[in-house]
Amino acid sequence: ALIILFLGIFFFFFFFFPSTIVTNQWFLPAVRGDIPPGCAAHGFVCDGTRILVFGGMVEYGRYSNDLYELQASRWLWKKVKPQAPSTGSPPCPRLGHSFSLYGNKCYLFGGLANESEDSNNNVPRYLNDFYELELQHGSGVVGWSIPVTKGILPSPRESHTAIVYCRKDLGSPKMYIFGGMCGCRLNDLWELDIETMTWSRPETKGTVPLPRSLHTANVIGNKMYVFGGWVPQSAGGDISAHDGEWKCTGSFSYLNLDTTEWIGLISDCQEDKSNLLPGPRAGHCAVAVGTRLYIWSGRDGYRKAWNNQVCCKDLWYLDTEKPPAPSQVQLIRATTNSFQVKWDEVPTVEGYLLQLHADSPVPQSLPSVPYPEMKVDHPSQTNNVIPNNVKKNQNETNKQKKAPTSANVGELHDLDKRTVNPDASVSSTVSSTQTMVTQQAVKTESSSTNGAVVKDETSLTTFNSKSEGLKCVSHTKTSQRQMAPVKPRDRQWYDVGIFKNNSAVVSQFYLLPEETLSISNKVMESADVPDYRLLKKQDLLPGTVYRFRVAAINGCGVGPFSKISEFKTCIPGFPGAPSTVKITKSVDCIHLSWEPPASPSGNILEYSAYLAIRSTQLQENPSQLVFMRIYCGLKTSCIVTAAQLSNAHVDYTSRPAIVFRISAKNERGYGPATQVRWLQGKLGIGMDPLNIKIGF
Repeated sequence: ALIILFLGIFFFFFFFFPSTIVTNQWFLPAVRGDIPPGCAAHGFVCDGTRILVFGGMVEYGRYSNDLYELQASRWLWKKVKPQAPSTGSPPCPRLGHSFSLYGNKCYLFGGLANESEDSNNNVPRYLNDFYELELQHGSGVVGWSIPVTKGILPSPRESHTAIVYCRKDLGSPKMYIFGGMCGCRLNDLWELDIETMTWSRPETKGTVPLPRSLHTANVIGNKMYVFGGWVPQSAGGDISAHDGEWKCTGSFSYLNLDTTEWIGLISDCQEDKSNLLPGPRAGHCAVAVGTRLYIWSGRDGYRKAWNNQVCCKDLWYLDTEKPPAPSQVQLIRATTNSFQVKWDEVPTVEGYLLQLHADSPVPQSLPSVPYPEMKVDHPSQTNNVIPNNVKKNQNETNKQKKAPTSANVGELHDLDKRTVNPDASVSSTVSSTQTMVTQQAVKTESSSTNGAVVKDETSLTTFNSKSEGLKCVSHTKTSQRQMAPVKPRDRQWYDVGIFKNNSAVVSQFYLLPEETLSISNKVMESADVPDYRLLKKQDLLPGTVYRFRVAAINGCGVGPFSKISEFKTCIPGFPGAPSTVKITKSVDCIHLSWEPPASPSGNILEYSAYLAIRSTQLQENPSQLVFMRIYCGLKTSCIVTAAQLSNAHVDYTSRPAIVFRISAKNERGYGPATQVRWLQGKLGIGMDPLNIKIGF
């Protein structure tokens, strides 16, 4: 049962978080193959889409040294049999060992063995042996080896932690072992240089965490976060007797792996009357996803109160820093008064703040072809090529009064009901108990009036699994830094809204009072957060260039903004964009079809279909796609040949895809194009989620 619990936490993050829709629901896959028995205190690593599980305690108290591999893409278990070491014996059955992955090798250290052949008669033997397991690419293993190491080995132990860290500037990977149990709890730190296979004990600064076992350690950036575990019962923590008293702890620290300095975040004696922090626990799971640390389950209790131990069923996460900048905003479709835009998803964020500002309207006398045509020489023919309509020039001198824009604005409902509209921006005017997205999203720095002491602007957030949904409560430390004065140019940015997903239909934006800056440009107290419902909204104007930028939001606040993109709304009289694009595949070509524009603004004279192609321009500027015309005619369908596809550019801005654009022409000229992404890869072929799904 415990192996299912441990695997479940991984499947939850692995399977759902890379997707655009997070359900916050547990997933129990239908596995097949050589399914391992229920297992506890095993070793567990993830290598791409496969999982390796080694050892642990199985049924009837028996210790195991079996190795299993799970191909998570197929949910297929397989029992693998590595070759024995050329010198020495393979690892003996054990539990409580560490099993760490770096490159194509797993490193096994220590654990607890049973000297008795009778599983009911446990004669414990603490181990400090060290093995290396070489993996085959994709699936399978080569075999065990016993590396020749230098220096003094760490003392025997079990229920310790081991992580691997490699500094970017030095490039020498190191494995760090902390704590564990060998009759008494330990809090010593050991370092192994994997390149030279040299053991050492680094000198540390700061307050070393209490001796502990059954804790977790995870690396995020250059920090090793240590949480929970069994610690000595006494206040001093200095217990050396084998039968000393111990308890579970909720203390939380990190070790800066570059400076080897310990920093305490939550002390063992810190009171938490409001249940705003994870409670004491040991034997829990912890996993890092991006810059977010998730903590699940565990148990709480004392050594002499085994019958009163409590199993935890709560899920917490810690945002350790603000999210990185998303990719540039990309245009999917433009009309006279709206844009459909998207950007690459940033993992483990609560939402996105989308902003724009407008340049002066384009004179009506000028032609308004969304994708200006230009010639390009091709080895076999000359074709019309259109560049991506993201302009580089951001220093125009003719600036007039900003034109208004907006987004579809939804209201944030109680998160227990899970009724947030994923395609709508979120109102910031909700009660303080619901401000997971809103209150934190509208500030550059998050703030809290509660007593949680969390350094480095980190934020602890809990999921309350007792409710029907998942209620989020967060706590952050108020930053004491003062923001630099806002430049006049920054006043040009207006908020489109806060969006749960990485796409938006923009038709309006909010106008803040003249004396008030954008919510992302100023640190505000909660009372000063603007109420979007009270602000004026302005519509997008035809024939106007708008600049866009987007920032991701998590519990630590609003991250940096993306690079700026520029798009222009269409001038009235031109046809709208074609819709309902479908792609079907045959042996040597694909069939592209579409529906006429909903607003043709006259008679459609012809359609043009374009394919993004490889070019030297793309190498210099990957965001500047180059398109080749592959069809021009009255029909609402065309054939794309294998020869044309051989020259296609594969776009990796999100999932690998070939990009098409289709536009319609009337008496006034070409209108905006509809862009579709034809997904490529092992998982099959389909349309980008922003467009219509297709199936073969």
